[in-house]
Formats: sequence, structure tokens, C-alpha cells
Amino acid sequence: MSRRRLIVLVALGALALTASYPPFPLPILSFFAITPAVLLIRDGVLAADARAAFRWGWWYGLIANALVLYWMVVALWHFTPFSALGYFATIAILGLLTGAMFWFVVGWGVAAPAVPLWVVLPVAWTTLEWLIGHLGDVRFPWLGLGTSLADAPILVQWADIAGARGVTLWLAWCNVMIVEAAIDMRRASYVVRRLAPVAATILLALGYGAWRMKTLPMRDVGVIGMVQPNEGFKEKFDPGHADSVLSTLLTLSRGLLAGSPKPQLLIWPEAAIPGYFVDHPQWDGTISSLVREGRTPLLTGGLNDELEESSPGRPRSYRIFNAVFYYDTTGDRTRYPIYAKHYLVPVTERVPFVPVRLFRAIPGLRNWSGAFRPGTTWPVYVSPVGKFGVVICYESAFENATRIYRAHGADFFINVTNDAWFGNTSAPAQHASHLVFRTIETRMGVARAANSGITEFVDPLGRAYDATKLNVPAAIAGLLRTSDVIPVYVRLGDWVGTLVVVLTLGGAGLLLKRRFRP
Repeated sequence: MSRRRLIVLVALGALALTASYPPFPLPILSFFAITPAVLLIRDGVLAADARAAFRWGWWYGLIANALVLYWMVVALWHFTPFSALGYFATIAILGLLTGAMFWFVVGWGVAAPAVPLWVVLPVAWTTLEWLIGHLGDVRFPWLGLGTSLADAPILVQWADIAGARGVTLWLAWCNVMIVEAAIDMRRASYVVRRLAPVAATILLALGYGAWRMKTLPMRDVGVIGMVQPNEGFKEKFDPGHADSVLSTLLTLSRGLLAGSPKPQLLIWPEAAIPGYFVDHPQWDGTISSLVREGRTPLLTGGLNDELEESSPGRPRSYRIFNAVFYYDTTGDRTRYPIYAKHYLVPVTERVPFVPVRLFRAIPGLRNWSGAFRPGTTWPVYVSPVGKFGVVICYESAFENATRIYRAHGADFFINVTNDAWFGNTSAPAQHASHLVFRTIETRMGVARAANSGITEFVDPLGRAYDATKLNVPAAIAGLLRTSDVIPVYVRLGDWVGTLVVVLTLGGAGLLLKRRFRP
């Protein structure tokens, strides 16, 4: 392959993939977003050169993810001087994984040419997405290919059967079929044989979506109030500004409680309380009084600390968690479990693969990154408007969290987040788009409370409403809707992810067997 062709395809691939995601409302682009990658892989198969395909895949993955995730530099800088390092490490790892996927697909195409590319590439691409979401402390399932259709909910209603991973598999297959149809436009019959199945599946998706949107039984949960204080990142945890932060939350909340309709449940965003209750016991009493006077329960994000067991004579140490607290209508929170975030953001909330105690013991590093511990339980809270679970921040990108809540009897779920660190980038829109799939997969409605926006509701059909603007203080009260339907996806889990991983491992085994055969 010439260098010019490589540069053109990598550049087009990066631009197409970036433009297919929010905030760009271009759902049609999802069906062409990875066609440059398909062309690169086809060139590798024709050249019978898997090693060259690895290099092409590395560049494609590196540049594409550099554009999609450009906001990481802005976001991580607020947390740690490691921001540039974290960004480059992320896109480098994703580039290497993409290169490995290219190598696998080309190697399979050379070794077993009877197996068509429209089978191998979609399976391998979907396996890559699964792998990125299961890499331990560095898992980062941000924006799978399927998520690019979040702005076209009618096309992805069948995610209640196959999940977002199923949509990824379908879109990757569509991209391959479109490329194969475009290869020889002179033969009409060939083009029809390739495009007819694509058109048929799109019509099936539209038909199922229209039917589900018309027939899914939904009900009103109740009126939910959400506060968007819009605290700046630096000001939020400034000790001199802490009381002012709490005062803003109280003022906005009282305005909601005095208005009409009056909320039946009040929500504050992630880490809304700017410190630990052990350091500010008066805050707990103030919040309890607000809840007790309004007779409205409150869910709020905050930081939780637990005393670690230590040997006599050694200084006290604490385990800290990114958590939420639930106050009932009497203002009591002690009777309820504290949910702690399970999936911590790499680097900012926890240094990957480094024990927290070891990291905190190094004076020069303890302020350069988070030292949070991951949570271990998935509590379902009982409120006057029903049972609910909680996901914090980018836990909304993990499909299993909301599925677990639904399987445990939740009626709806709540997402609390603080997106102020994203700044004026594409990240807030990308972040919110994951909820389209989480609601469809579980058929639960969600109330999303964000410190700086986007605060919104999403119904069980993936339709967002009553969304706030970014970077403005706001307080909204709206009617949350949900459904009592338990979809196939909740019962079976990520069966598509399991299937493609098994197929990929089987294919890799056959390649290795062929490689070492005498």
C-alpha cells in the first residue's frame, strides 16, 4: 500500500468515526463510519501481509481515538499533571489493540479465504469492544460503535434483546457489506446481493423500533427534582468555598420544594457534598433538616471514608469512596446502605494496578491521582416512588451495572455525575449518550443529575427530555416514566459479547494451530 493511500484512509477513518458520535447528529454516518478501516483490512488480505496490517491498524486506532477522546487532556488536567501521559497512554493502548484486531482479521483472511470478511471483521471488531471494557483497572468502554446510533432510538430498540454489543456487531457487518458492494459498481447483480441484506436489516430494525415504541407499556414513577449547582471544578473543593457550595444546593432545593409540582424525590449530583461528614458534622444535620422539613427524600453524591484496621501505635488511615447517601423523609440516612462507585476512572480516581495503600504512602505522589477504593455491593433503595439503583459518573458506560439493578427488582435508576471537568468539549454529550442504551436494554427510566449539565430524564425507549443547558445553575422537576417489562437482555445478559469472544478465541486457536503445523 502506498503511503498516500494509508494516510488518506487513516485520516478519513478517524474523521468518519469521530463525526458518527455525539454531539454530531448524523446517524446515517454510522453505516459508513468504519468503511476506511474495512478498506485497510482488505488491502492487507490482498497483500497477504498481516504484519503490515498490524501497523496500519495501530495508526488507524491511534489517530481515530486521538480525535474521539481529545477531551481527555482538558478533563484530566484538572485532576493530575499526569493528564498528557494518561491521554497518550490511553490512545496508544487502544491503537495497539486495534492493530492486533487488524492482524487477526487479515491473518484469518489469508489462512481461511473461504470465510468471508463480513463474518470475521464484525466478530473481531465487537470482540475488541468487549475486551476494552474488561481490562481490569484500565477498562474504558467509552463509545462503542453501537453507541453512535444513540441519536436514532427507533433503530436500536432491539437492544432490549442483544444490547449495545449487538448493535455494534450489526453496524460493523453493514459497513463491510457496503464496502463490498462499492468495490464493483459495474455489476448490478453483485451490488444488489450485497446491499439488499443491509436494507432488509435496516427495515427490520425500523419495524421493530416502531412497534416497540407504540406498544411498550409505560407508567409514571413520580415527580423527581434534580439540582444542577454548576460549581466550578477548582471552587468545589476549595475549603474556603465549601459552605457556599452547600448553601447553593440548599437554596436551589428549597426552590424546588416550594414549587409546583413538588418533587417526591430530590437528587443532588456526584460529589455534591464538598467534603467528608467526619470533618463537617454540621452539614449532615443541615441536610437532614431540609429533608425533614420538606418531607421529601434526598439522594446525594458525596465522599465516604471508613476507618481501616491498623496495628496499635500506628496512625489512623481511612479507606475513601466516591459514594452516594440516601436520606428518607425523616432525614435519616443511617438505616440505608452507602453505595460506593464500582468502576473508577483510571488515573484520576485510582492508579491502575497499584495498591491504594502503597500509592498513598508515597508523599510525592499522593496528590497526583485519586486513591479511591471500588465499591463491592449493588444496593437497591426503596423510596416513595419505587425501587431504584444508582450509577455514578461513567458507570453509565458499563452495561452490566443497570442490568444487575433490574434483575434485583429496581423500577428505575439514577445517574449522578460531575461533568464540569470536561469543559466545553464534546464529552458531556458523549457521556449522556450511553444512557440511551442503558434504558432500552433494561426498559427502565433514568433521572440524570449532573453538576454542570446535562441534567435530564430518559424514558425506557431511550428518549431524553427536560434536558438542561450546560454550565448554568438549574433546578428541574419532572415526571419520570418507566416500564415493568423485563426484557430478554436482562435475563440473558451480554450474550452477544460472550458469543463473539468465544468465536474469536476459537479462530485464534485455529490460526495458532496452523502457524505451528509442520
